Formats: sequence, C-alpha cells, structure tokens
Amino acid sequence: VQLVESGGGLVQAGGSLRLSCAASGFTFSSYSMSWYRQAPGKERELVAAITSAGGSTNYADSVKGRFTISRDNAKNTVYLQMDSLKPEDTAVYYCKVKVRWRDYWGQGTQVTVSS
Repeated sequence: VQLVESGGGLVQAGGSLRLSCAASGFTFSSYSMSWYRQAPGKERELVAAITSAGGSTNYADSVKGRFTISRDNAKNTVYLQMDSLKPEDTAVYYCKVKVRWRDYWGQGTQVTVSS
C-alpha cells in the first residue's frame, strides 16, 4: 500500500488549496479514505472521510462548510478541497486508509496559512 499526498503550500487566510492523495497497492474503490492533520504540538486529528463509492462523507466540526472531500476511483485518488482557509488550519495533512485492520499513512503535505 502506498499513499502519496501533494498540493500543500503557503496561502493567505481566506485562500484555497486542493490536496491530492494518489493511492496504489490495494483495490482503491473498495475502501473508505480519510484525511487527517497534525499541527505542531498537537495530536493528529481527523479532518474528513469518504466511503468507498463516495456516497457518504463526514467532517470535523472545525472544517464543515469550508472543506470538501471527494474521490476519483478511476484515478485511485482522493482529494481535499480547502476553501476559506484560516491560520488555525496550518498543519501537516495526511491521507489514511485501513486495509485488513492495518492503518496506512502517506508522508504528509505541509499546509501553511498566513494571517
């Protein structure tokens, strides 16, 4: 299983970024996917998740209405569209999948939101 995130960067408050996570090594369309983030000195937290076919999503309260998770099963990729970014969204963002009761993580992509 391999997960590779991309799309992070530096953006001003109020701006947008779109993160991508390219997956390989498993049947992508059969598994739910999720995005987590970890800010300095804080625990890793769930940001958003999406079911295998994309029919159901859920979000952390802190990002509801601003972030959108989606997936393209033909491209084995999950996305996180982040709008109206705030400085408190600054973190390393990771995608995660649980395959056969084991969690797999990508290497993370840094998102920095300046005020």
